[in-house]
Amino acid sequence: MFDSITALLSDPAAWAALVTLVAMEVVLGIDNLIFISILSNKLPPEHRQRTRRIGIGLALVMRLGLLATIGWIMGLTQPVFDLGISGANFETEFTWKDLILIAGGLFLVWKATKEIHHAVDTTPANDSLLEKDKKDVVITNVGSAIFQIILLDMVFSVDSILTAVGMTEHVPIMMVAVIIAVLTMLLAADPLANFIDKNPTVVMLALGFLLMIGAVLIADGFGVHVPKGYIYAAMAFSALVEGLNMWTRNAKMKKEAVEAALKPKPDNLEA
Repeated sequence: MFDSITALLSDPAAWAALVTLVAMEVVLGIDNLIFISILSNKLPPEHRQRTRRIGIGLALVMRLGLLATIGWIMGLTQPVFDLGISGANFETEFTWKDLILIAGGLFLVWKATKEIHHAVDTTPANDSLLEKDKKDVVITNVGSAIFQIILLDMVFSVDSILTAVGMTEHVPIMMVAVIIAVLTMLLAADPLANFIDKNPTVVMLALGFLLMIGAVLIADGFGVHVPKGYIYAAMAFSALVEGLNMWTRNAKMKKEAVEAALKPKPDNLEA
């Protein structure tokens, strides 16, 4: 075991595979991180950071556990049943991986749609303050939030590990890459969640990302593979446009503040 690890450390190809895999795992972790950030921001402020850390910690445990059972993971790609539909535009033969991706995609679409509905739904004026609070707060229970995070961790972990298996055959490289990627997620979790919480338009953009990711997972489960590069390029472009909008709004607010400060105030007339 030690000799094999030493051989990997002295192999340039292994280092190249590690760097590539870390980059891939970090990119794949963005989806998971966005979901955790939005979900944790629905909790009371004193529970948010702890919930994010628990969720990301569970993602690490789950991915390392899946790597430890690599044979079982590879079995998820074996066909389970076939619909037997001839001439269909999608794969009619489904594996456990396909079923997991479809279930995760449906959950993401449902969750993002529900969050968007709560964001745009207006509360009637005659509702009491208590009723209004109940409608605005989607999640008030830490256990419920962690349970939902675990469900999505499972989907993203299976997708992540199967991607890693396709890039290298060395389990130690996969484990190191997963650990580095999850630690990166842990460092980025609080800043990203705080940024999303302070910018309502970014929340809607992130929910749109989750809708798109959910649709892609469902399509992938049915054998319609959308290149991940297209997805992340679209997300990056949308984020860039939103960044320009935020910069424009901030510049306008600063200009209005300066004009208000420089505007001469009328003298108070004495009675």
